[in-house]
Amino acid sequence: MGHNISVLGRYTYLATELFWGLVAAVLLRRSGSERRAARTILALYPLGYLWDRYTLEAGVFEIPLRTGVEVAGIPIEEHLFMLVVPSMVIGAHETLCERFGR
Repeated sequence: MGHNISVLGRYTYLATELFWGLVAAVLLRRSGSERRAARTILALYPLGYLWDRYTLEAGVFEIPLRTGVEVAGIPIEEHLFMLVVPSMVIGAHETLCERFGR
């Protein structure tokens, strides 16, 4: 049986995005790859936005534990998700490359 992570109610998704965003920010700072992540996010964000907007409107998935705040037709948490995921990938990649060599 899974864990009940809904203790924060409608702020659950926001809290998880902020937590993992902090982890990603630490990895980016540690590896000095903030600019690389920013360029990647700028390149991928429009595609991610269109993809997210379409899948939410089509009913592919639903996000019940969210604040309900929407910006440009999608939840604020999804905007954060599109920042956090590439940041985490680049931060982890650069940290691992630094640690174990390129």
